[in-house]
Amino acid sequence: MKKYELAVVFMPNLDEEAKAAQLEKVQKYITRFGGTVDNVDDWGKRKLAYEIDKINEGYYYFIDFTADSSAPVEIESRIRIMDSVIRYLIIAKED
Repeated sequence: MKKYELAVVFMPNLDEEAKAAQLEKVQKYITRFGGTVDNVDDWGKRKLAYEIDKINEGYYYFIDFTADSSAPVEIESRIRIMDSVIRYLIIAKED
């Protein structure tokens, strides 16, 4: 099992309930593919470094999780098609 960090940026027009639902959905993807969520860091609404599709801010979340090496590929393929996600990135953490 390796440690990973998932950075995900949600659309700025989501209300609190929708944000919570989308975050829960991402966490379920992690557990569905054999991972365990270690920590969720909510950075709130922030300005993007550059404009993406005429959007210049979003809700930032950083999720630390532990999983085997096949899980990130599966999680990315599910997050990629979520309409509420502007950007995402999964990185492997050094031990």
